[in-house]
Amino acid sequence: MHLHYLQHVPFEDPAYILQWAEQSDHAVSSTLLYDGQPLPDDLPFDLLVVMGGPMCIYDEAEYAWLSPEKRCIERAITAGKSVLGICLGAQLIADVLGARIIPNAHKEIGWFDVTTTAAAADSALFADVPQQFSAFHWHGETFTLPDGAAHLARSVACENQAFSYGDRVLALQCHLEATGRSVQNLIHHCADELTDAPYIQNPAQMQRSDEQVAPVNRIMAGILERLIS
Repeated sequence: MHLHYLQHVPFEDPAYILQWAEQSDHAVSSTLLYDGQPLPDDLPFDLLVVMGGPMCIYDEAEYAWLSPEKRCIERAITAGKSVLGICLGAQLIADVLGARIIPNAHKEIGWFDVTTTAAAADSALFADVPQQFSAFHWHGETFTLPDGAAHLARSVACENQAFSYGDRVLALQCHLEATGRSVQNLIHHCADELTDAPYIQNPAQMQRSDEQVAPVNRIMAGILERLIS
């Protein structure tokens, strides 16, 4: 199995997903968009992972790679590849599928509970996910649901936390790939967003060891295995 990921900023890499791929002896390649690397032309992968970032999906004038990235995601979906989007990546998938990206009612930053919907029990990708679990969040925008998508999860601060589109495409607003290191990287590079607000935790509340993060990583591992099955 060949996993390819699209990374938008140096400090937001696939984190636990890379550990999972290494443990499973999967091939891994990447496009570092912030470094000007070209997107793959021939889709030489089985699973495309689209990572997060602080930009908006509509910022094409500032980030010239956004438009070709959207076309790459669309081609992967059309070709029947497995596609996973996380945070900004989820919003890019939603946009490609015709949905809108809008400001969320609240910025959601930190560890908050996610609850699965009734549709999750019938989802090939989410069937074994716990009905409620704590996940890491760092976003101020959200997506509407594309036509034909299944709404899989919500949180108190954000109604649309996850959707699937068929059995090969999954969009996650929350960060199930989070590790102690990846959380620390976001705190360090995006500290200006840590204001006093109802759904924004302080750094002490957010920092956890990899052992404390392990339950959410197990959920991520199960989802990845189902995406490539």
